Amino acid sequence: MGGDGRYVLNGNWAVSPPGTYEAAGTRVVYTRATGREETLSAAGPTSQDLLLQVLLQEPNPGIEFEFWLPQELYSPFQAQARALGWPLWQPQPREVAPRPPEPPAAPTVILHQTPTPTSDPCPPCPDTRGRAHRLLHYCGSDFVFRARVRGRLRQAQETRYEVHVQLIYKNRSPLRALEYVWAPSRCPCPVLALHREYLLAARRLISPDGTQDRLLLPHAGYARPWSPAEDSRVRLAAQHCPV
Repeated sequence: MGGDGRYVLNGNWAVSPPGTYEAAGTRVVYTRATGREETLSAAGPTSQDLLLQVLLQEPNPGIEFEFWLPQELYSPFQAQARALGWPLWQPQPREVAPRPPEPPAAPTVILHQTPTPTSDPCPPCPDTRGRAHRLLHYCGSDFVFRARVRGRLRQAQETRYEVHVQLIYKNRSPLRALEYVWAPSRCPCPVLALHREYLLAARRLISPDGTQDRLLLPHAGYARPWSPAEDSRVRLAAQHCPV
């Protein structure tokens, strides 16, 4: 087949007789003996690509080919082939098992995924470190205690923490071992991590009808990870603000 897509010989299920054919700017000599061997040869040079197609109805008897390059192109090609480890003569194997027919391709199903809306990130919390901030919340709070966070539930406009009270520094009413602490925002400041221990300063909030009695953790209030150093600071604050 020439570069224009037309068969030069043996195309369209028709067998061409042996002879000389014009193709790609040169003459192609086609020979076919009474046996299974056929040959194609052309002196060249060729002016366009030639495509060789082989139709097999039996095991492949083998295909061998060779070609020549112009002298000015042969040396660069030979150097490149040797650098890549290519042999300059590549015989085809004599026996090649016929390939089984490929199964029909399964229909392609395109799934359209609906992008999941992402919630806006919470704004950063203000800096609440320092002795003045600790004294302000210790003196103004109803409860100061050490607790371990067991659970967290975000609701419409508030966050509820379930905490295990471990040590009480200040309380104006009894505290149970397990309490709920409420933060008035879906983005509380600071955010309490699960299974961590904190020192918390909370206020008691009773609804006007008396049906709700909550421990409220104010926004940007006192909620610091527990440590021996923070324990000492809270005990020192208690001396300046006695119950």
